[in-house]
Formats: sequence, C-alpha cells, structure tokens
Amino acid sequence: MLSHAEASEKFIANQERTDWHDDTLWFVRAKRDKASKLLPEWEALRNQASQIKEHMLSNLSQYLLEFEANAQANGVQVHWAKDAHEHNEIVYSIIQKHGDKALVKSKSMLTEECHLNAYLEQKGIDVVDTDLGERIVQFRKEVPSHIVLPAIHLKKEDVGETFHQHLGTPKGNKDPQFLTEAARIHLREKFLGAKVAITGVNFAVAETGEFVVCTNEGNADMGAHLSDVHIACMGIEKIIPKRQDLGVFLRLLARSATGQLITTYSSHFAKPRDGQEMHIVLVDNGRSRQLARDEFRNSLKCIRCAACFNTCPVYRRSGGHSYHQPVAGPIGSILAPNFDKKANVDLPFASTLCGSCSNVCPVKINIHEQLWFWRQDLMKEGLAPAGKVFGMKLMAWLMSSPAVFRMAGGIGRKVMNWFPFLVNNGMNPWYKQREMPSPPKQSFQEWYKSNRS
Repeated sequence: MLSHAEASEKFIANQERTDWHDDTLWFVRAKRDKASKLLPEWEALRNQASQIKEHMLSNLSQYLLEFEANAQANGVQVHWAKDAHEHNEIVYSIIQKHGDKALVKSKSMLTEECHLNAYLEQKGIDVVDTDLGERIVQFRKEVPSHIVLPAIHLKKEDVGETFHQHLGTPKGNKDPQFLTEAARIHLREKFLGAKVAITGVNFAVAETGEFVVCTNEGNADMGAHLSDVHIACMGIEKIIPKRQDLGVFLRLLARSATGQLITTYSSHFAKPRDGQEMHIVLVDNGRSRQLARDEFRNSLKCIRCAACFNTCPVYRRSGGHSYHQPVAGPIGSILAPNFDKKANVDLPFASTLCGSCSNVCPVKINIHEQLWFWRQDLMKEGLAPAGKVFGMKLMAWLMSSPAVFRMAGGIGRKVMNWFPFLVNNGMNPWYKQREMPSPPKQSFQEWYKSNRS
C-alpha cells in the first residue's frame, strides 16, 4: 500500500487533471457558500445540529434501544454487528435465506467501510451499485474517491471509454446525456430482476423507528420498492432523537454537500410493505472506541456531507485515492487511525491544519484540532516514520536555542543565494511542485535592530 505522499505524487503527475480536480471541487465549495448565505439562521442551524448530536452521543445506548424497539414494532427486523465481518455475515445470511444470487445496492459508505462488495462477490453474489458514480468506479474496479461524488476524479472521456468497454456504447462517445441514458437502460434491467436491495441510512429516528435515505438519483427508492427484501445498513452514530430534528439536518446536508437547497429525494422508510421483508443492520465497527476517546468523540457527529473534502487544499490537489481508505479527506483522516493506527499513521499528517474543514462542517466538528491530536498520539506511540521523528527533534533543538536558530538562518540564506542548486533539486521534497522563494537579504531580527530607532 502506498502512503498518502507516494500516492499523491502519482496523482499530481498529471498537472492538467490535478488543476481540473482542484477547480471542480472549489466550484462545489463556492456553491455551498452561496447556498448557506441564503439562510440568515445558518449558524444557528449549525449550532443546533451540533448540540443535537452531542446530546445523542451522550445518550447513545438509550436512543439505540428506543430505535430498536420502535423499528421492531413497525415490523422491521433489527440486527446488531460489532464489526465489519459480522455486518457482512449478517447481510449474506439474509441473502442466502432467500436464495438470490444478485442484488442492487444504493450508495452506502458503511458498506464501503466494511468491504461488503468484495465479501459478497467471494460468496458468488453479483452486487450491482446503482448510483451512477458508484457504478462507474465499480466497472473500473476502483473505490470511490469522494463520499458524495464517487467518480469526481474521472473526466467524461474516461467514463465514455469505461461504458464502451462494459456497456458497448460507441467508442469515443463522451456525451454526458447519452452516457447517462445508457446507464439508466442498463440499471433498469438490474432493478427489475433483483429480489434484494441494500441501502445506506442518512438518519435514523429513535422516536419513530424510521430511517431516512437522501439521494439525487432515486436509485435507493427504486431498489427498495421493487425488491422483496430491503436491507438498510447504518453506523450506530446515525441515530437522531426525534423526527422534528430532521428539519435541522436536511436543511444543512444538501447545502453543505453540493450547494443544493435540498436533496432531490429524501425518502422515509418506516415499515415493510405487505409481503416485503425489511432489515436494519446496526454497526459499531470501532465507533464505541471512538466515542470513549474524549478528543475524538466529536468525529461521530459527521453526517457525511463531504464539505470538508471540497474545501481541503490537500484533498483537492491529491485526490481521494491517495488516502487509501473508503472515507478520504479530512474527516477520513481522523476516523481511519481509530481502525488501525499503524496502517493509517500518514493520514493525520496529510493536512495543512488551516482549519477550513472545521469552518465549513455543518455539525461543527473540530476536524483540524483532531488531526493535531492524532499527530500527538501517533508520535507518542512511536508510530511516525523515523525521518519525521528525527526532523521534529532536530527542529525542536534548533528552535529552542536562539543563537543556533540565528546562525542556521544566516547559513540558510547564504546557501540559497550562493549555491541555489543545493536546494533547487529533486532531492528536496519542498522543491517538488513548488518554486523555492527568493531568500531575504536579512532576517527580521537584523532588520529590527537596524530600524529600531
């Protein structure tokens, strides 16, 4: 597995694609800003959403039991999974009971987190992702690079070639409308033939036992309404206390995610229709562990809007696949070490700590602070790379001695002036993708002394 830095270097090798990726995501961020400014009460909504989530996390066990009782009263079968493997086994057992070999699935980041597709395919089940972006990356045997825009790393030419290979569309056709119609025809057959449908969950209401799925394509509705079995998979943090709380989150979600006033479909599922089975799988998979960590529990407030992705200068320039995790970007960088510190030690360092992610988060997660907390934790446990540890110790020694600091600054300026090739070369990581600045003629302290009078 490549580290974030190594994978990023491969991504930015294509300068044109990198610039396009950066500009596209910044366009989405700008739409978010415009949409949020239409609501004078925007900041009040963010505060309220954050407080609702804080209350929920402080009483999570109570609300989970309330949700289970109300869902069961509605005729829904509720399952509990402690980890990804148990979640996958539960889903497979439901499918196996009905003897089906194919299913349709709407976009669900939890199933990506649990690697459900790969697990079911090993069992001989044909899993069809019905979200257009998800289907594109599934054809390409890639993982989503963004939690809302799964194929944002691809251009229409890439999609045209992919559809030519897998759907037989004319080679070279890159017209978005034509390609979308080809996908619709292809997926309609899958919807009509599937007995089992899997959806994610955006919000689950403890008060009523219902859950809400937000989509722009209607694929979750199509799958759930045509199938004999509907399986909804959700992390335990998706609970909200009351139905009236939905109004707060639905006003924040779409505006934060894509700059829309509301998602095209906000579908409420409370009970199975006559003759249908409905299952809900409640998944922990490390969430209880994160909840017990005071510095990191706020990360469980996340509503998966990806606003932090769209604003992050590192994500925009490095691409989602560089994070080697289903959930990329700033929020992924504080969730991933909870699963495996050693495997994800690079991710909290993939940030400038600029705070833009925290500024746009609709539920006010202190993302940039948690990135810093993880850095401290990983350094204390000795998991950081030896080069980084040495560099930090060297800088600590250098900056703790004013005399040495002044001397090093003077030597550095002379080297950059007299021997620029010593720093302007590929051996210097700072020189990659950057122009080194011209060294100042004097340090600030030297300037201050000469101009003090």
